[in-house]
Order: sequence, then C-alpha cells, then structure tokens
Amino acid sequence: MHRIYLAIRIFFLTLFKAAIAQQVDKLLGGAQAAPSPAPLQPKQPPAAKLPVRSDAITLLATLQREARFVDFIQESLAGYSDAQIGAVARDVHRDSAAVIDRLFALKPAAPQEEGAQVDVSAGFDAGRFRLTGNVAGEPPFRGRLVHPGWEAAKCELPTWTGSKDSARVIAPAEVEIK
Repeated sequence: MHRIYLAIRIFFLTLFKAAIAQQVDKLLGGAQAAPSPAPLQPKQPPAAKLPVRSDAITLLATLQREARFVDFIQESLAGYSDAQIGAVARDVHRDSAAVIDRLFALKPAAPQEEGAQVDVSAGFDAGRFRLTGNVAGEPPFRGRLVHPGWEAAKCELPTWTGSKDSARVIAPAEVEIK
C-alpha cells in the first residue's frame, strides 16, 4: 500500500516540479541523482502571536495601577498647598518603591558607603563606574564615592496579554455604571 501512495506522489511531483522530474529521470536512467530535497512537510499554521508591548509601557502601567504614579506626575500642582502635595507624594513614593523593589530588587552597584575612598582599577567597566572631577592619566584611579549607583538583582515585569489595540494603554479609562 505504501508503494502505491509513493508512486502516485512521485507521479504528481514529477508532473508539476521540474527539479524532481530531472532527479527521477536520472534515477531511472541509472545516473547518480542529486541529493534529494528535504521531504515535503505540510505547512503548519503560524503560532498565534501575542501582541507586542513595550516593557517600558508595562512598567509605567504597573506604577500607575499600584501607585497612581502617572496620575501624580500628570496633575498640575499649582492649585495645591505644599502640605497637600506632601501627603499625596508620601503615598505615591511608598507604593512606587514597593513596585520597584518587587520587580527589580534594587541594590547598590558599589558596596561602599557614600564618601568612602574607592579604587577604580585599570580596565574598569564604564557601565559600572562614571568618573567625574579631575580625571587625568591612566587607571587605576582613586577617588571619593559620590553615589553608589543602582543595580537590579532581578527583572520580573508582569506578562501582558491584552489586545494589539491596547498595547500602548497605560491605564484604561474608568467608567462608572449607575
């Protein structure tokens, strides 16, 4: 039964594909055939693609959802007293810090305290150290740590599963139904 299927398949391939017909002709004539092409595979439908969303928008949406960060930044502060701004800023600061800690677990990039003397060796990573002040000559350098920098111990952004049309939405419009 398999040979019948194979014969029918070869018949149609030979009829419609010139390269296959040439190989069959060479095989039947006793000549060495060229390597056969990869077996024909039925085409699989492409896997459904999830809509693409920028990690930056995902982070901003998380800060908005959990800390109302965008609302705070977008609000004009001109009509509010310093006390009112301070009260709101305290909540936004606390909740934003919790989001950043949960997603990134920030830690200092340099272990020393601010103000400590630090040695920067030859071949240092410019992504880890930014030299300021009177930088002259070749490393190693020695200087005062002005800021220890920050490093993410992890990066665990939420997975977004929304639609293509809402890929850039930071916060959905809220509608109260009565």
